[in-house]
Amino acid sequence: MKILILKSILKIRIELKRKQMYKKAKDLGFTHPEVVNHSQELDKLLNKYSGTVD
Repeated sequence: MKILILKSILKIRIELKRKQMYKKAKDLGFTHPEVVNHSQELDKLLNKYSGTVD
């Protein structure tokens, strides 16, 4: 049960971070440091999510 809740929270955080990253990329370009930072944060969230999948 705890893992299901964690996965749900991570999914929401992943989608939010992805949307933020695409908005920044649209405004600033894909190579802007802020976009790269969002991408790295998204990678961390995805890695956490992958660790919760059985």
